[in-house]
Order: sequence, then structure tokens, then C-alpha cells
Amino acid sequence: MPGDAATLTVDRAGDGTVLRAVGDWDIGAAARLEAELDSVPATGGEQVTLDLSGLTAIDTAGAWLLHRARERLVAAGASVSIVDPPPDLAGLMAAVDEAAPQPPPAPSGPGEGPVIRFVGGVGRATVDFGRESLALLNFLGMLVIRLGGAIAHPRRLRATSIVHHMEATGLAAMPIVGLLSFLIGVVLAYQGADQLRQFGAEIYVVNLLGISVLRELGALITAIIVAGRSGSAFTAQIGTMKVNQEVDAMRTLGLDPVDILTLPRVIALMVTLPLLVFYADIVALFGGAVMSWAALGITFPQFMGQLQSAVDLSQFWIGMVKAPVFAFTIAMVGCYQGLKVGGSAESVGRLTTTAVVQSIFLVIVLDAIFSIIFATMGV
Repeated sequence: MPGDAATLTVDRAGDGTVLRAVGDWDIGAAARLEAELDSVPATGGEQVTLDLSGLTAIDTAGAWLLHRARERLVAAGASVSIVDPPPDLAGLMAAVDEAAPQPPPAPSGPGEGPVIRFVGGVGRATVDFGRESLALLNFLGMLVIRLGGAIAHPRRLRATSIVHHMEATGLAAMPIVGLLSFLIGVVLAYQGADQLRQFGAEIYVVNLLGISVLRELGALITAIIVAGRSGSAFTAQIGTMKVNQEVDAMRTLGLDPVDILTLPRVIALMVTLPLLVFYADIVALFGGAVMSWAALGITFPQFMGQLQSAVDLSQFWIGMVKAPVFAFTIAMVGCYQGLKVGGSAESVGRLTTTAVVQSIFLVIVLDAIFSIIFATMGV
């Protein structure tokens, strides 16, 4: 049985206007209704009432027409109110409002100078930073709880996924970590030798190299490399799964994406990053030893003897203690940003960049906190 014909009536009520929608507002009548709604004059300061009590049915096209009409009237300065909507219209209108493109920001008025715009930008950035920090802190708490539960019940861990990510984040990263670590050792030895040669203290380049690499640079540089390599990969992988609706499919099947996607990556990186840091320390010291021999004539036995007298195990363990904390932070940020991805490829790229920046920032902040703690402890 055909539905009621869709109509729009415009009535004056005192100082305002009443728009009455009647019948079936569906896609079949959309073209005609759009022309009628566009012909309604919009006056600034006017009260416009959308009376939807006469609607017998409405689909997305009808809801979209109401949304457009309301936005046009509001933009013209009118005050718009909706009365007597059907029970099922609220959810449909909310979905249309969410899907509608956001209007561009209004241009600054003549009274807003560069100082006001700058202060406003700083305020918005501060609020956004606070919200992002709170959301990341909430994710941290949830991840710690899930990780504790997985450790208490090891059968919940996905061993195959953990081993796969250990290979991807550890074994596959060895070439780039080794190359950069070797070059860092060479640069440190060369720069240190150039300065210490002025005082006839070339042998102390070994002290400089050993302490800086084992205590600070080995863990820090490796964490930065892994943040740019593996942290971004975590965000891109999980984000692509969200775009393809694979994460929604997991939830439909009763699977928790945090347990399936996040925990294996966190555990794998917490295992592999300390091993990569140890590997980077050895390669950086080897690079420094090669440069010391080439530039200063310090033989390898002399280098090892001076290194043993200058560096004890505490310097090595200070660097190694940082590695699991850095790994947890990098994996957490990468997975958090991946789960935030929306439904577009642009969102994947933007949040992948954000994940790398946040990871490196947090790694450097944590390294500074470690330095303060160790200095306070006298280590």
C-alpha cells in the first residue's frame, strides 16, 4: 500500500515560522522536498520551528534534508527548534549529523588580532594535549591490567603471534640497528679523539665511548630506531585492520582486539628491545674500537683493557634497565594510535605520524627521568 504523500507547509506564527513536515519523507520525494526547503526564506533572529508530528515515515534522505535545512537556517542567524519528532528519528538524525562534513571555521572578526589568535591556538592545543594525555593514561591502565591477567593465565597468550612479532621487531631490525650503532661508535670516537688529542689524553676516548654508549646512547638510539620502524608499523597494521572493518569483525565474534592485537606486540617488543640494545652496545663499541685504532693507534687489546678499567657492570645494567620500559611505551603508543584510526586512509597516515612523534617524545622524557633517578641514587 503506498505511503502518504510527502508535503511541506510553511505557516507564520507570531514572529516566527513553523515548517510542518507531513507524510513519507523518503528518497522518492527528496528532489521536490529539497526545492521546497531551499525556498524557505532565512531571516536572522527569527524563530523557526520544525514540526515533525505529521511524519509517517522517514529514511536517510529525508533526515539529510532536515539536517541541511536546519544548518542553513542556523547559519543565517535563525533559531531552529524541532518539536514532536518520531521516536526513531533521533538516532537517524544523530547518525546524519555525525556523518555530515564539518563546516569550515568562521573567519576571524576584525577584533581578533594575531595575539588573540595565538593565545586561542595555545589554549586549544593545551586542551587537546590534556585530553590526549588522559586517554593515553586510561589505555595504559587497561593495558597493565590485561598484561597482568595474561601473565597470571599464560594460556591466554598467543604464542604464535608473539614469536611472529619478535621476528618482525627484533631479527628484521638488526641490520639497521647494527649499521647506525656502528656509525655512532665511529663518530663518538672520532669527535672524542679530536678534542682529547689537544691534552694528550687520547686513551680516555675509550672511557667516553664506553660510558656514553652503555649508559645512554645504546638504549636511546635503539629505542628511537624501533619507534620509527616498529611503532609506526603497529599503528599502520592495526589502523588498516580498522579501515577494513576487521577489528569490528573481531568484536562481533566476541574477541577483544586488545588481547588479540595489542598484547602480543607489547610482549614481543619488551623481549626483543633489550636484546637489540645489547647488540647495539656491542656494535657501537666495535665501531669505536675501529676508529680508535685508525685515528689514534689504540690497539684492540689496549682498547679492551682501558674499557674494563673505565666501565663496570653497573653502567651496562643502567642502559639495559631502560630497554623494557622504552619497549612498553613504544608498543603502547603504536597500538593506541592504531585503535584510534577512523575509516579513511588519511587517518592511518596521520595517526602513524602521531605515533612516531609521541613515542620518541615519551622515550626521551623517560630517559631524562631515569637519569634524574640514577643521579639521585648516586649510580
